[in-house]
Amino acid sequence: MPSVLILCAHRPKRSPSQRYRFEQYLPFLEKQGFKFTFSFLLNEADDKTFYSNGHFIRKVWILFKSLIIRFRDLRKFKFFDIIFIQREALFIGSSYVERKAAKSGAQLIFDFDDSIWLADTSPGNKKWEKIKRPEKIFETFSVAHTVIAGNKFLAEKAKHYAPHVVLIPTTINTMRHMPKPERRNKNTLVIGWSGSISTVKHFEILVPVFIRIKEKYKGQIKFVLLGDNTYSNPLLEVEALAWSEETEVDQLNTFDIGVMPLPQDEWAAGKCGLKGLSYMACGVPSIMSAIGVNTSIIQDGKNGFLARVDEDWFTLISKLIEDADLRTQIGMRGRQTVIENYSVDSQKELYLKVFQETLKK
Repeated sequence: MPSVLILCAHRPKRSPSQRYRFEQYLPFLEKQGFKFTFSFLLNEADDKTFYSNGHFIRKVWILFKSLIIRFRDLRKFKFFDIIFIQREALFIGSSYVERKAAKSGAQLIFDFDDSIWLADTSPGNKKWEKIKRPEKIFETFSVAHTVIAGNKFLAEKAKHYAPHVVLIPTTINTMRHMPKPERRNKNTLVIGWSGSISTVKHFEILVPVFIRIKEKYKGQIKFVLLGDNTYSNPLLEVEALAWSEETEVDQLNTFDIGVMPLPQDEWAAGKCGLKGLSYMACGVPSIMSAIGVNTSIIQDGKNGFLARVDEDWFTLISKLIEDADLRTQIGMRGRQTVIENYSVDSQKELYLKVFQETLKK
């Protein structure tokens, strides 16, 4: 039975990147004979501290503990057939663990889903940005036996350094993310956004548009932000909700329109469309910024909409607010797109092939 050691930042089921990039494939791969062992850096208590403001001494201790965890892992490498690393093995700017994994006799698979060669530190850790050295990813590319990239833009970047790159899109379990029309709103239309504390800045790109929408449709709409229950915006009266695995699908199903705004920059070009895909899987008509993989996921006007400037957002949101049939049609086509191209079922055989072929190297 091939054994796989997973090195990642978060405990299982905590991180969207981990859940949608590899965790949801593990039951299928286990049925094919693979055995998985997790080694993560942040327990639940440390997690809360690590992404909050302040706590300098506590964060130093967390970083020190993370080094201890990984140096213990080094001694385990020889007992595994594959070392699977998602995004990075350490929070600091060193690729030492990745390089040791590549030379351990095990095969190294590296998975990533963002332009992580750029600095994009969470709000609570901006002071620590200098120790991140994000360009270490290029060293990891060069030593990994297989690199799994989340979209074409990322794959092309990795190919300049890595000997073997496979594109596997970020995917949704469409047997879990399903439409629940009975949860749609009867009197008030919900414009929803899903994300995290570190990506709320993207929601705020649309605040000027949302203010205009609120004025135009007084009393008819509300705004829901899923992922940061501390967020507030008095001008919009946003309903801010904490994310949890247990309630996520039900909360997404309260959305009548899902939005995924992004800046027009290199970081956004590397995004893998997760927010939009999660809306679409639930049958929620979606509007996404016209950048990166979004332009491959969305056939504009057929299974969703693409927006480039504020006026596009205003026009498209208004169009969906005013046409219930269009919301239904776009939502249905969006879900079908996810089922065919961005679901676990559509990609699981490719994922298995990557693991099997990596073992043969």
